[in-house]
Amino acid sequence: MNVVRIILSIILGLDCLALVVLVLMQQGKSAGLSGAIAGGAETFFGKKKAASYEGKMELLTKITGAVFMVLAVVLVILQRFA
Repeated sequence: MNVVRIILSIILGLDCLALVVLVLMQQGKSAGLSGAIAGGAETFFGKKKAASYEGKMELLTKITGAVFMVLAVVLVILQRFA
């Protein structure tokens, strides 16, 4: 059981690094309130958003974040019951 926790901890650490890198690589959406009123609908309803580089980065960030949460919960459960 100890080996499993060590392996999952290493994977969690690598996932943390990947998540930080992915977030830092994305462009900021700092248009503010004026961007939300004027151009927000264009980017929200834009076609082929998922096929773009930003769309792929966003999807990869979501997946990496989900893996992070699942691994964190699994490690806590293993620590409680081991």
